[in-house]
Amino acid sequence: MPPTIIQGGMGAGVSNWALAREVSLCGQLGVVSGTGMDTILARRLGDGDPGGHYTRALEAFPIPGVAEEILRRFYRAGGRGTTEAYVPLVMHKRDLDPAQLRLIVGANFAEVWLAKEGHDGLIGVNLLTKIQIPNVPSLYGAMLAGVDYVLMGAGIPREIPGCLDRLALHEATSVRLDVVGGSGGDDEVASFDPATLWSEPGPPLRRPWFLPIVASNSLATMMARKSSGAIHGFVIEGPTAGGHNAPPRGTTQYNDRGEPLYGDRDVVDLRKIAELGLPFWIAGGAGTPERLRDALDAGAAGVQVGTLFAYCRESGLDQTLKDRVLAMSREAPVDVRTDDRASPTGFPFKVVDLPSSLSCEHTYQRRERVCDLGYLRSPYRREDGRIGYRCASEPVDTFVKKGGNADDTVGRKCLCNALMSNIGLGQLRNGSGEELPLLTSGDDLRSLGAFLGDRTSYSARDVVRFLEG
Repeated sequence: MPPTIIQGGMGAGVSNWALAREVSLCGQLGVVSGTGMDTILARRLGDGDPGGHYTRALEAFPIPGVAEEILRRFYRAGGRGTTEAYVPLVMHKRDLDPAQLRLIVGANFAEVWLAKEGHDGLIGVNLLTKIQIPNVPSLYGAMLAGVDYVLMGAGIPREIPGCLDRLALHEATSVRLDVVGGSGGDDEVASFDPATLWSEPGPPLRRPWFLPIVASNSLATMMARKSSGAIHGFVIEGPTAGGHNAPPRGTTQYNDRGEPLYGDRDVVDLRKIAELGLPFWIAGGAGTPERLRDALDAGAAGVQVGTLFAYCRESGLDQTLKDRVLAMSREAPVDVRTDDRASPTGFPFKVVDLPSSLSCEHTYQRRERVCDLGYLRSPYRREDGRIGYRCASEPVDTFVKKGGNADDTVGRKCLCNALMSNIGLGQLRNGSGEELPLLTSGDDLRSLGAFLGDRTSYSARDVVRFLEG
């Protein structure tokens, strides 16, 4: 039986192994985020691996020598000093070097392995289609740990089902890169061959179920009919969900707060989704028992919920952020705004309205532009014919020198560094302290106070019980 509740895959590191494991133990689908896991693992190890969890997981990694290499490079007994920056990683390019591949595969293995440790419940992994280069090795690492579901949105993951088929057999596979100014050449692909990691590959892996996250009937129909391999259902996500949202269809109009307006064209016809003959889950504003009942009445298998889980004790959000948001929610509804300029991806992005002392939303114009993680960089065709990489959140002069339009940099924020700060892994900057967070949540955050009541905290199990009524 498919799960009734899918816990949303909130990146980076908010949907961590502890949260996913607890949801799975409740009999529902716990999901880890695979976004930026190489950086997360490196920084957790640099902090001394509190609790020894990742060290324990790496000991179970099946490819000889990989765990030892990762620990040798990043583990710091007792953790780094309070004034010491994290060890920087080389940003991803189309051809990942062997050490990058081993770290990506090992990190995703560790996160899924910890989520599945000691029980036989269901665990999924969530990845952003937009972050193309590390996705296939990330999936391979998750599959080595026995992941049950793969969920992907923020793009059209049509090639991923076929990749899963091949990875289950330890075969080489690739995805085509979205290259700005590209011509569809042979160099516009990101390839991965598991044989480069093994001397003798193990037996075939279990191929996980695949659920694309979609926001329109046309995309669901296309995925059902033209994917490179089998899909097993859909998550139907509306614009009230947190993180990245699909842009409105047609000409974008704005309300008096500068938010893009969604209309009738953006409403998914669930009857047509049901006609595709696959299970589906409703996401975005679905975090109540009433919404779960409505979804079931509409023929859905259930709901996907993120925001309520984001602030529970098991989530990866920094405790200071959680405590502040919970305290604010008890006093009055906390506002969430849709900002279609924040993300360098061009997708609208939900931003929580926090005091300036806690959020780079209010201080971003004073932040020195630094792009040193690079997950959201876009490949582009350079004048010399080679592939380069640029991000609308990097220094403006740098972006323009790479052929970008300066207008595209206005209002952009470095989500990569901000999201690491959200989970307590912000980088230290000379002279400017630690990177500030940029918190994202769905519109359900406004009703968090009503759910919280007189409590000062709550668990993932409390969320599941609430949703189950």
